[in-house]
Amino acid sequence: MSRSGHGGNLTYLSGVSGIARDKILDFSSNINPLGLPEWFRPLVASALETVVHYPDPDCTDLIAAGATRYGAAPEQVAAGNGSTEILHLLPRAVSARRAVIPVPSYADYWDAAVAADLDVDAVPLREEDDFALDWEVLESSLGAGDMVFLCQPNNPTGRLEDAFTLRNIATRHPTTFFVVDEAFGDFVQDMDSCTRDRPANVIVLLSLTKIFAIPGLRLGLAIADAPIVQAIRGLQPLWSVNTLAQVVGAAALQDTEFVERSREFVTEHRSRLVSDLRSIPGLTVYPGRANFLLMRIDDTKVDAPSLAQRMLAKGIAIRVCDNFKGLDGRFFRVAVRTAEENARLCDVLRDSLEVRAPAVKKSRTPALMFQGTSSNAGKSVLTAAMGRILLQDGYRVAPFKAQNMSLNSFVTCKGGEMGRAQVVQAQACRLEPDVRMNPILLKPNTDTGSQVIVLGKPVGNKDVMEYVGYKPLAFEAVKSAYDSLAQEYDVMVIEGAGSPGEVNLKHHDIVNMQMARYAGAPVLLVGDIDRGGVFASFVGTMEVLAEWERALVAGFVVNRFRGNKELLDKALEYTRRHTGRPVLGIVPYLHNHGLPEEDSVSFKGGMFDEYLPNAEAVEIAIIDLPHISNFTDFDALRIEPDARVTVVRTARDLNRPDAVILPGSKNTIGDLRYLRENGFESVLRRLAAQGTELIGICGGFQMLGDSITDPHGLESESGSINGLGFLNVTTVLAPDKTLTRSDGIHLESGLPVRGYEIHHGLSAGPDLEPLVRHNSGRCDGARSPDGSVWGTYFHGIFDSDVFRRWFIDRLRIRKGLEPIGKVCASYDLEPPLDRLAEVVRESLDMAAIYRLMGL
Repeated sequence: MSRSGHGGNLTYLSGVSGIARDKILDFSSNINPLGLPEWFRPLVASALETVVHYPDPDCTDLIAAGATRYGAAPEQVAAGNGSTEILHLLPRAVSARRAVIPVPSYADYWDAAVAADLDVDAVPLREEDDFALDWEVLESSLGAGDMVFLCQPNNPTGRLEDAFTLRNIATRHPTTFFVVDEAFGDFVQDMDSCTRDRPANVIVLLSLTKIFAIPGLRLGLAIADAPIVQAIRGLQPLWSVNTLAQVVGAAALQDTEFVERSREFVTEHRSRLVSDLRSIPGLTVYPGRANFLLMRIDDTKVDAPSLAQRMLAKGIAIRVCDNFKGLDGRFFRVAVRTAEENARLCDVLRDSLEVRAPAVKKSRTPALMFQGTSSNAGKSVLTAAMGRILLQDGYRVAPFKAQNMSLNSFVTCKGGEMGRAQVVQAQACRLEPDVRMNPILLKPNTDTGSQVIVLGKPVGNKDVMEYVGYKPLAFEAVKSAYDSLAQEYDVMVIEGAGSPGEVNLKHHDIVNMQMARYAGAPVLLVGDIDRGGVFASFVGTMEVLAEWERALVAGFVVNRFRGNKELLDKALEYTRRHTGRPVLGIVPYLHNHGLPEEDSVSFKGGMFDEYLPNAEAVEIAIIDLPHISNFTDFDALRIEPDARVTVVRTARDLNRPDAVILPGSKNTIGDLRYLRENGFESVLRRLAAQGTELIGICGGFQMLGDSITDPHGLESESGSINGLGFLNVTTVLAPDKTLTRSDGIHLESGLPVRGYEIHHGLSAGPDLEPLVRHNSGRCDGARSPDGSVWGTYFHGIFDSDVFRRWFIDRLRIRKGLEPIGKVCASYDLEPPLDRLAEVVRESLDMAAIYRLMGL
């Protein structure tokens, strides 16, 4: 039988190829289910050159770190090539005469004793007592020079014995040596380690390879009195512990946060796993405190070796325990892993034991997630494209983004507020926008705070730390929204936010990898090659991800590529070699794809500057406010052949446009103060006197009035401010937010318009001449008698083709140009969505992506 120590079961995996083994869930291995700590990869990368050239045979830093961690003196700490090396040296180091070993327990205790020519006495742990140690029986067998081997918690039973009793017995038997192996102690909540209050005859073995998932580095410690440590070191060969293991070990010993997080994870998931396993007839599950569970098959029709072979054929490896003294072919052991993996274990167990499963919940809806190496990498557009592709292929598909930070929002037909990008994605899927598609919307109103929208309704303003504290509750809303939406569709296409590699944010992430794990969605990482450094971004992002996060990444997408794809061949191979993941698509740079942008990055980056109409065009200037919101209100103006839309960032850039638009704002008072401080007010007055039309949308409408008051501090700490005074309107910001969609008539032109309102403001004034009458009879907005200044709360008013042409023709007339008098451009997203889907379909390996989703 192959050797298999604390870590796992090599016997049943020995005939499995390396490629096939990658597809197996290994429940025989007892390393940390959280995988490697996040510092491991960058530490190893930075330390390689040093450790190759500067070895340390004395393990100075490692021993110092161990002494600090366990409250010992450096001379009381021994380091070994795994705790197994120290274990085999101990009998000779203390000149032991006999070994006393409770069984079943770790097989290497017996091997070490036999190798040292010791007589071995076994103390049986009785099955009927759940393998609890009988301390009286143990103590009655002790004599001078004996070496007792105790595993805390025991492998394979998971039992944790009372450390107080152990210390008392050790104190009563000072000529007996007690080797306490705490290889799995780091997984135990409230572990009473024998490194504390340690009697002189107690030697504690510690393994760093289990808790930190580094079994290949071979690293263990012993805490003992100085003469014993000196004897161990005297028996060790020089260079016993390689320098890389020393560097990693010294860092690991300082990372108590990872240990505590691992304990909490194992405790929670072990409890759930025990409950699920005990629901399977014919199995006995023994209580345990470690990151594994001992089980017994009570059905005589199958034994553990046969069960292991059946399960291995289904992709699950378990640890058969018939090589442990005191156990037979009925016993096996399973590790505690993630919730999804534990559920699969239970399913395969039932199937292999031919046990009828309980009523099965609907399986998880297939999903795909786009994440990016940065913001504005193209995730939103690719999500929309994938939604349209799946729709074209006959699937009922819905988009989802757990959390969106954007001032570009929309109101659903049910009066809920959501991100504009998910509205476009819903249109790609030919669905009515639903707030469940974007359950959390953050609308920044200061540099460090945002209004928080949950399932379409505001729950208040929160600064960064307040929102971090709120995130666990927010994630519950996210999961509920996702589950509700996913059960109604065949496929989900999920968008991440920013980058999953933002190491300062990952620990409270709810939108990237945590969401992918919850949804069971493979992740495609999108990079913008037009910015440069895309392959470094792919490799670098993978380097800073935790092991479980990297496992979710299925491949990469190169976005916005210009040129010959063959030039990328070497880079593609480099990326695969360094990450183990393929590039699954190269999407070309799409000039003017015709879809609204997700956020203001492109708006502020000059996307409007690309459109240069003919000489007989009217110029419409949009002032770029610091807290601009709903900038897509003006997308429709860009498609008109006789309109030049420019974004103005300084007052001196306002030459003589035919119209100036003040857009919406999430901090109206702050942005109005910005206009004044930067000289816009006087320029606007001059332009108005020269005949330039002034327009305000939402917050811009409020600025055009006489005053704005914010008595509740909803958008600003400032209580009130004088407006620009172009309209005889006063605005008060009220706690209740107006969220509505409606149709109406533009009174001056008599033309129908459609839009939506998102605002806290209530605007009124004497002799107000309204701009729009809603079909409900309510009026909105205001205008000057000659129509040269007007404002409205109606977002999307320019989306109406007929009204937009009327507006531009009026500007043409004022400029001395002939009106065109007919619609010149149709603002319709359907053709752009179909064109986008066609390009993306041709650019991605759709067969591979469909396989990833299980379609």
